[in-house]
Amino acid sequence: MHTVKFQITDQEHTMGHYTPQPLSTSEGVVFTVRVDSLDRECLVTDEALNRLSIHKNMDFSGAGKMDIFHAFEDTINGVARRLVAARVPGTPLMMRSATFFSPPRTD
Repeated sequence: MHTVKFQITDQEHTMGHYTPQPLSTSEGVVFTVRVDSLDRECLVTDEALNRLSIHKNMDFSGAGKMDIFHAFEDTINGVARRLVAARVPGTPLMMRSATFFSPPRTD
């Protein structure tokens, strides 16, 4: 079975379901994930995007936040899906640096 995808204005159509495309905001990038037929709006902050790019030692000088988001989209979506499945509260689901980088344990 093949999944059919095509872009319609600012939405993506996947087998009868419309998902809004990621959107740049003053705080970061808002995007939607679908888990168990539930759509959940998420926001990955500018700080988290910058930290991801620094951690991976990639040169994003001159790149916009959407470029960074798309470079790490698979990772960001995977983490968001796990948080939604774990029923982490919040609308939108906030994804900050700590979401991706936990402080080291001291025990």
